[in-house]
Amino acid sequence: MTDPHPKEPGGKLTPTGQFQAQLRAARADFDRNLEKARSDFDRNLENAKAQFEQASDQLQKRTGRNIIGAVVMGLVLGGLVLVSLLVDKQFFILFGAVLLGISSFELATAMQHRLWYVPRYISAAVTVAVMPVAYYQGMIVATVAIIGGLAVILLWQIVRLSLRGHMPGAKLGGSLAASAFSLSYVTWLGAFTVALVAQPGSANQQSGQWWVLAFLIVVVSVDIGAYASGLKFGKHPLAPKISPKKTWEGFAGAGVVSTLAAILVSTLILHEQWWFGLFLGPILLTVATWGDLGESHLKRVIGIKDMSNWLAGHGGFLDRLDSIIPSGFFMFVLYFIVASFH
Repeated sequence: MTDPHPKEPGGKLTPTGQFQAQLRAARADFDRNLEKARSDFDRNLENAKAQFEQASDQLQKRTGRNIIGAVVMGLVLGGLVLVSLLVDKQFFILFGAVLLGISSFELATAMQHRLWYVPRYISAAVTVAVMPVAYYQGMIVATVAIIGGLAVILLWQIVRLSLRGHMPGAKLGGSLAASAFSLSYVTWLGAFTVALVAQPGSANQQSGQWWVLAFLIVVVSVDIGAYASGLKFGKHPLAPKISPKKTWEGFAGAGVVSTLAAILVSTLILHEQWWFGLFLGPILLTVATWGDLGESHLKRVIGIKDMSNWLAGHGGFLDRLDSIIPSGFFMFVLYFIVASFH
């Protein structure tokens, strides 16, 4: 076998052989160090992953939600809202129709747990169809359209439940009431936000799309403030029988953050006086909290934890819109109250 290191006649390595030996030794050291570094990196990565999963699990147990998924989904939905409001506000019709249509479908599906038969596809179709009506024709015509849609649903339920027994055990009276509630809650209340986007501006008042952007920012700040302060200081339950994880400390933190956000959006987005935020913040804090607790109570009545599992960290679409839907109604009313003073 040939010696890989050239040697002189006396057995001493030649300069070339010495260089090759040093090179081989350096390469062997490099390979060992690289393997060690790779092993250390994999071990540290596994430890970091385990610590992250442990911290995430602790947060989820304490808050009841997947925080990472919630943040990512919130950013995606927030980006879509900004695009629809700032690029061309007519895009908001599609955005609202999709979100509210899915929410209507979720609610109709959830109600089957109580054997309340609400036709899911018809309810979702009515909700989607009402959104352009609310935008272009206003809430009076939209309300008439909702009543017409409800009449179709009621007729369908009578036929399906009375004549064919479509859903064994379902009661006609409860199903009729559930359908009326679903259209009133998701479709009618939700349509006010779409109708608000369409409202024109004036020399003294911003157009409706800016009012929608403003109240969405404040409602999101309510959620962020309640989460942060509740996680840090929360001890006293706000409504233990409805939502045990919500605390008075979280509510107080949400009040501070939402009022500051309302002052900022009042001056920077709505071009109103700064003190307008002192009214806007507490109003939306109360309405958003009421909407959140109301939907939590509804899920307890139905007997479910989430409306669906379609949104990571949020449950269902309606779980994400529970505080936004009633806030849009109150912001619509507030828009016209302010307009009457301008």
